[in-house]
Amino acid sequence: MLAVLATEPGGPDVLVPDEIADPLPGPRDLVVRTVAAGVNFIDTYRRTGAYPMPFPHVPGTEGAGVVEAVGREVTAFSVGDLVAWASAPSSYAELVVVPESVALPVPDGVDPLVAAALPLQGMTAHYLVTSTFPVLEGQDVLVHAGAGGVGLLLTQLAAARGARVISTVGTPEKEELARAAGAADVIRYTELSDLTEDLPPIVRGLTRGQGVHTVFDGVGKDTFDASLASLRPRGGLALFGAASGPVPPVDPQRLNAAGSVFLTRPTLGHHTASHDELTWRSGELFAAVAAGTLDVRIGATFDLPEAAEAHRALEGRATTGKVLLTA
Repeated sequence: MLAVLATEPGGPDVLVPDEIADPLPGPRDLVVRTVAAGVNFIDTYRRTGAYPMPFPHVPGTEGAGVVEAVGREVTAFSVGDLVAWASAPSSYAELVVVPESVALPVPDGVDPLVAAALPLQGMTAHYLVTSTFPVLEGQDVLVHAGAGGVGLLLTQLAAARGARVISTVGTPEKEELARAAGAADVIRYTELSDLTEDLPPIVRGLTRGQGVHTVFDGVGKDTFDASLASLRPRGGLALFGAASGPVPPVDPQRLNAAGSVFLTRPTLGHHTASHDELTWRSGELFAAVAAGTLDVRIGATFDLPEAAEAHRALEGRATTGKVLLTA
């Protein structure tokens, strides 16, 4: 089968398409013929070696496709089923081994590309608004990178729960997308001379001088200080990504000075640790897509051998919504 190998730690050029052996299912595994694989920032962290990985390895953990073979102990899925997944390694490949325990059934009427685009970013947005800092009606929330894959989903989910969403974006085109997703106010950070100094007063001006109840920050180093300064007393900052780089160590006294605020660094694995929680989150998301109440924007698709170009586009912030590799 065709797969993409990360040959060594480095930039996008280390991603090389190659022919490798077809996988076989273990007793409780599915072998799925991939329709599309999701491209996520965590893939870039693993490619560079920022997150330790063996090399060479096949990147990717997310996708959707049609079951081609099942292990002898599999009971919940059959050959021909359309499934999706958020946590099956080596997903940049034509065939992927997906453990039955993490396979997500895709309802009728959900496009396979949408099914591939939703699991990781969708369940991230879901746990942030339902579990990390549950969003309540009437709250003010700040969503950074509001036209990105998680940002657009976060905005929709938070607005649906009755929150007023303030979004940051970089371009007029991205502002339009954020507003269409439900953002009440959009701030273009590219028009600010100093994000750390300029953003918090704007946010406070939009919130009657109070600041927001919650900041959802997947950008990291470039936005962290502004995020902290945009919170109201006893507000919460969920730092769930590091698109601009990791945040330096933080003195806990800063949380006191900011108004007894809360800071957490959550991850999807801890919010889908049980099968019940995994199926609850994915089930609500797929049901919303099927009902037409949640829009999943696929901003760019690349053929599987073009994985390096997909990484360049993602890291260059040249994309909106989800980036997919089609097999």
